[in-house]
Amino acid sequence: MNKDDITIHFAHSAYQFSTMLDKRDTGINHFQTWTPDDTRARIAEGDVLISTGFWRNDLLPLADNLKFIQVCGAGYDQFDQNAIRAQGVRLANASGVNVNAVSDHAMALTLSLTRQLASARDNQRDHHWRGMISDLSKREDELAGKTMVIYGLGKIGGRVARLAKAFEMNVIGLKRDVSTPVDHVDELHPSAAFAEILPRADVTVLCCPLTDVTRNVVNAGTFLAMKPSSYLVNVARGGCVEEGALINALQRGAIAGAGIDVTVEEPLAKDSPLWDLDNAIVTPHTGGETRKYEDNVLDILLDNLDRLFRGETELHNQVV
Repeated sequence: MNKDDITIHFAHSAYQFSTMLDKRDTGINHFQTWTPDDTRARIAEGDVLISTGFWRNDLLPLADNLKFIQVCGAGYDQFDQNAIRAQGVRLANASGVNVNAVSDHAMALTLSLTRQLASARDNQRDHHWRGMISDLSKREDELAGKTMVIYGLGKIGGRVARLAKAFEMNVIGLKRDVSTPVDHVDELHPSAAFAEILPRADVTVLCCPLTDVTRNVVNAGTFLAMKPSSYLVNVARGGCVEEGALINALQRGAIAGAGIDVTVEEPLAKDSPLWDLDNAIVTPHTGGETRKYEDNVLDILLDNLDRLFRGETELHNQVV
């Protein structure tokens, strides 16, 4: 590929990729489509595609000039890797683009649960000044000295661990490969020890990818192992938690609360009980949202383009 001869096609409904690339004055020709229909209509015009949710595998035969796909998120399950490889197209994801945002969000949900910020906001809306609470089990709590169990110690989970240590928490981490120590983790265990470790957790944070192993890794049996005073925070994928079991656990007080950024079906159905549970905080998969998102993706994109311009075969976050 040659810088002077390529056209970049950004395909996203919200992110201002084209505008932000203009500010970098790269001289590379580019355009953006904002809907799936527009993306399909112009898919043949781009040599490079930056997309995620708009992608459908039946676009590939229409993309005559396509040479490289830069996924603008970490997930790439929707891309048929074999078909992409067969057409001679390269593929990379944007893993790490939202490490700070998602780990910040995990701690924000943790603090919102322990400091009861959701109920405080409800009281503010009702103009209600809540009095002091005598019942210890119903008061706000502090994080220092509490134990956080983090399932998944990639870049996001590793940063959650660092933030938790800043709050003077005891951190237990679980990952597949425990041969290498992880900073800011007091104890490191294999993922298979999850059920054994759970009874020690005051806060359990899911930061893992969705795989056959992690699907429904939190389930009815898991909630039986957790302390009634503990919290679950999910910034991984909705499918990592058996949603019916979560709702049941929250309704009967099997756990104290949950901070949920991801659900099995998104958007969350309007009749889902999760909306109305006082001990649940639901955010609409916004953990990765940040004002720096476009620039973070562009950094990875331009790095990969420079590699391709130089004829290198190894890409940043290479998939195909």
